[in-house]
Amino acid sequence: MGVQSQIEPKWDGKAFQPRLMLPLSLSWDHRVIDGAAAARFNVYFASLLADFRRIVL
Repeated sequence: MGVQSQIEPKWDGKAFQPRLMLPLSLSWDHRVIDGAAAARFNVYFASLLADFRRIVL
């Protein structure tokens, strides 16, 4: 069974707006990758996904 995107309410600072959300999960092996570096990557990757225009540049 695949993961499906769905419309969910998200707060924009003034009101709830409908947003299309797709669940995403990332994991890493702490024996191979330092947890701090992996956390920095997750923050960076989330910022790219939040502002998709940055991917095009």
